Amino acid sequence: MAQEYPTLGRGTRFLNRWHARRATRARPATGFTSQPEPRTIGGYARGKQLVAGNFLFAGHLVQAAPGTSLWELTPPTPAFEAALHGFGWIDDLAALGDRQARARAQYWTLDWIERYGRGNGPGWVPDLAGRRLIRWISHALLILTGAEKNESEAFFRLLGQQSIFLSRRWQATSPGLPRFEALTGLIYAGLALEGMGDYVGKATRALAKECDAQIDEDGGIPTRNPEELLEVFTLLNWASLALVEAGHSPDPAHTAAIERIAPTLRALRHSDGGLARFHGGGRGIEGRLDQALAASGTRNTQPKGLAMGYARLSSGRTSVVMDAAQPPTGKASYNAHASTLAIEITSGRRPLVVNCGSGEHFGDDWAKAGRATPSHSVLGLTGMSSSRLGTPEPTVEGPRAQLVEPPSEVEARAAGNDSMNGIVAGHNGYVGSYGLTHVRRVELALDGRMVAGEDTLAAMSEAEQARFVRALEREGDRGVPFDIRFHLHPDVDATLDMGGTAVSMALRSGEIWVFRFEGRVELHLTPSVYLEKTRLKPRASKQVVLSGRAMEYATRIRWTLAKAQDTPIGTRDLVRDEPDELPD
Repeated sequence: MAQEYPTLGRGTRFLNRWHARRATRARPATGFTSQPEPRTIGGYARGKQLVAGNFLFAGHLVQAAPGTSLWELTPPTPAFEAALHGFGWIDDLAALGDRQARARAQYWTLDWIERYGRGNGPGWVPDLAGRRLIRWISHALLILTGAEKNESEAFFRLLGQQSIFLSRRWQATSPGLPRFEALTGLIYAGLALEGMGDYVGKATRALAKECDAQIDEDGGIPTRNPEELLEVFTLLNWASLALVEAGHSPDPAHTAAIERIAPTLRALRHSDGGLARFHGGGRGIEGRLDQALAASGTRNTQPKGLAMGYARLSSGRTSVVMDAAQPPTGKASYNAHASTLAIEITSGRRPLVVNCGSGEHFGDDWAKAGRATPSHSVLGLTGMSSSRLGTPEPTVEGPRAQLVEPPSEVEARAAGNDSMNGIVAGHNGYVGSYGLTHVRRVELALDGRMVAGEDTLAAMSEAEQARFVRALEREGDRGVPFDIRFHLHPDVDATLDMGGTAVSMALRSGEIWVFRFEGRVELHLTPSVYLEKTRLKPRASKQVVLSGRAMEYATRIRWTLAKAQDTPIGTRDLVRDEPDELPD
């Protein structure tokens, strides 16, 4: 049985239903005036799983007999249900493209029309309607091939009715990605459907206004989520290309937003092509970033300084990305993490040092744990996070907690010398409780074969030193405990080496990296997890942990991560990563 979004306000739910049912009384569209080229990227393997009756959405797997309708499933979560009604899965069927895939696409779409075509059900919310319109219009040929006349008529009728609904309700979406989805869907409908042309100008102007409001001058968004920025960028590209193909000109604010975002996304891309995983974002759908950058037509440049608050170092085959700015605040922080000064390191096609990622698809406990500082590759005081989680509050996506008490000061600047380029950054997230400022220096050798780091905890002013002394008294003069964590990707084979004073890390490419340290800390190699929304459960991995105690006004720990001497400069990395079977 379908679930309603439990945290939508009563008034919002009523207005959505009222406008949906009013829209379904109209008989507006009978065909296409034009049709944008399909630009969505699906997965061949995911398409095969859908045909086989394996429905994996939002971290949950529901299995059914082949041929079962999607709408007979019982969604385990609202996010799973939203994924169904958004029709993103039709991209995967299109990627598969065989007779069975076409049959499923047609059957599930026409069955949706039969069940929910009267304005009922959880799919009648503006952002899902926009997402659905984009897919229906883009994949109309897949859906309608071999369809009966009455089925085609019903399909076009529902396209028009959803367009009317969206024209009246897009303002009810949350600012950000949901609103960009709604407006892009409305532009697609206005351009493609007979009788809907009046919506194009209104939606284009509204989209331009959202670009000015949500995309800052450096090409960032309030959530600082790299994957969400990619999704916004993709939608803006789709809308722009559709307008140009139909003989319209995108608004200058729309075009300017694309030009601002592109360099920022390039800076957030690791050497393997995936996005840095910060503030609830994942690596992004494979191929989408490259496709979006190519479609944008922007020059291959990167911003000087920080990109959406992130610092990037890149040399040889190695990339390093650091979260070097204040975390999001307010409603933009619902999925934000306490990750200030955390880093990720990638060598060639192989992620090496990572953050655990977002656990929201694995339940509330994993969601909370994934946002805490210990789930990131950074120094943290034992039992504390650099930002704290507030009390959960209701949102459209379920209960969410904002970040509270974030660092009020985060500073970063470039550093380096003739053989290294680097970044020095610091934050005051622990000053209020312990009087300690965390300063992190990370440098990358020009040949990409070594990353050198230095983490410092320092009580700087007299007031901070007095606070630190009081903290020492609370700890019984044993010092303030801290841990410096380096979470490793699950594919990294890590072992203690050199009598427990170093860690050797073997990548699937054949590269060997060695971790060493200097300072009064203990080295441990302990279990960790890697959280991916495309997986059924967290993946087991390992983490390198340096544990120590701050007993003086300044505690400094140095560490290096370097390729072993016998590791060649270049390797032929031909190991395949993506199996066709279901992920664990």
